[in-house]
Amino acid sequence: MLGNTMWAGHWLWMLIVAVVVVIPVWRICQRTGYPGWLGLLILFPVVNLLFLYFIAFSAWPGDKAGEHNG
Repeated sequence: MLGNTMWAGHWLWMLIVAVVVVIPVWRICQRTGYPGWLGLLILFPVVNLLFLYFIAFSAWPGDKAGEHNG
């Protein structure tokens, strides 16, 4: 009957994956001119997809030239 419980390693694994994903997104937010804490949005389902599209297609505050590269 172990199928209904989560073993302790599961929570550790979830924490490791969260750190591995959040740190690069945090840095991307900082480099684009947005606050780094926006990288935490990557942890929420559906919100993470909307956030990636927002970062990909919005004008970045950190882009000093104001030119769009696409």
